[in-house]
Amino acid sequence: MEITLTLNGRPVTASISPDLLLIDFLRDHGCLSVKRGCESEVCGLCTVLMDGQPILSCSMLTARAAGHSIYTLEGLQAEAQEFVGFIADQGADQCGFCNPGFVMNTIALLRENPDPTDDEIRAFLAGNLCRCSGYEGQLRGIRSFLNTRNAKREENA
Repeated sequence: MEITLTLNGRPVTASISPDLLLIDFLRDHGCLSVKRGCESEVCGLCTVLMDGQPILSCSMLTARAAGHSIYTLEGLQAEAQEFVGFIADQGADQCGFCNPGFVMNTIALLRENPDPTDDEIRAFLAGNLCRCSGYEGQLRGIRSFLNTRNAKREENA
């Protein structure tokens, strides 16, 4: 079957098998930030944005993405650069395997809620598993980014 979708801002038309998972389609198209982890909607490693909303690509058929806009970390580097250094400063990127999923969900969170509370951050990122850091580093990094961003806004006001 042939599908057309928008991948990281560019139209893509491809011939696919009906059972092709979106994660495999994305990796075949060079989006290596999309990681395979649990393959059962538990770990968040395969998170991408479809029409601006986070979805798990390991459990979605590519055919369902036809006509939609899909963004991976490769297409959101500029937006991600704003805060990934803050996460790294907290030591929350030890092995780096879970980072793309955390970053994608953080982008979605900050688009939806530009000034979340710590509880809102925890709730939004609850579906991301990290085996190295214990999650507090990611929370501290996001909080540090938000505090720095808010302080700069106040200075410029």
